[in-house]
Amino acid sequence: MLNVFSLANGRLYQEEISDPASLAGVQPVWVDLEAPTPQEKGWITARFGLTIPADAVDDDLEESARFYEEDNGELHIRSDFLIDDRDTPRNVRVAFILHDKVLFSIHAEDLPVFRLLRLRARRTPALIEDAKDVLLKLYDADAEYSADALEGIYDSLESVSARVLKKEITDPDAAEVLAAIAGEEDLNGRIRRNVMDTRRAVSFMMRSRMLSAEQFEEARQILRDIDSLDSHTAFLFDKINFLMDATVGFININQNKIIKLFSVASVALLPPTLIASIYGMNFQTIPELQWRYGYPYALGLMVLSVAAPFWYFRRKGWL
Repeated sequence: MLNVFSLANGRLYQEEISDPASLAGVQPVWVDLEAPTPQEKGWITARFGLTIPADAVDDDLEESARFYEEDNGELHIRSDFLIDDRDTPRNVRVAFILHDKVLFSIHAEDLPVFRLLRLRARRTPALIEDAKDVLLKLYDADAEYSADALEGIYDSLESVSARVLKKEITDPDAAEVLAAIAGEEDLNGRIRRNVMDTRRAVSFMMRSRMLSAEQFEEARQILRDIDSLDSHTAFLFDKINFLMDATVGFININQNKIIKLFSVASVALLPPTLIASIYGMNFQTIPELQWRYGYPYALGLMVLSVAAPFWYFRRKGWL
């Protein structure tokens, strides 16, 4: 699908393109290609003279493969954008191409940051003046979206803390807590990766000398925001590790309680076992063998030998 954005009276207007004739009649500042077909890529080539590479959204990690400028002045940037889906959080690769004062973005699915920018641009006059503004505002919105996701993680961890630290936790509860902590750790890691990637992209734009003085200052502000997010993700990693250690510690305590019960039972059953073994020996000279009260005496002695250790353990506070 092709979404074409044009500037008019200081506002960004969106139009969905379904045929090449409609594309020929617009002067866009931004062309957004969501899961484009080869046919739609052909429309872009015919209209703007831009050939979109087949590997535009490949997962290259090297900076030279993700941020570069062609000899003809085309600027290529590949960035990751976060989708804070509580079921399947993920980072989606987006390829940006700045060609002839038009920004082209290629990605596989719709992104919350893109929706946020479209909403702001429709509501705020003069928010965007050119294609470079679009790119900067996308990164700015991405930093804000990451900050909101971090606040969501903090709220979730507060709920987990209440379960872990303010009541005795059972093994089923601990399993649920560990699953929740693991999910928040994964999301926090994705946010950390996202802001690191945004920092690299904005730094590349600043080094390329493509920005005006006002845009350069805006880029510096984005980097300052990202620095604050970095420290916050580090704090959340520490909190996640603490909650993980605390939960595992409570699991170990519960297991130790069970093992202690078995240990106490084993110790308590040793004396009656010894008594039963003594009177089970086949010697004719056992004094109580012919005694009328020998059997109840042996049973009573075994009961007493069990009760005495339990009384002693409870008095010591071991039970």
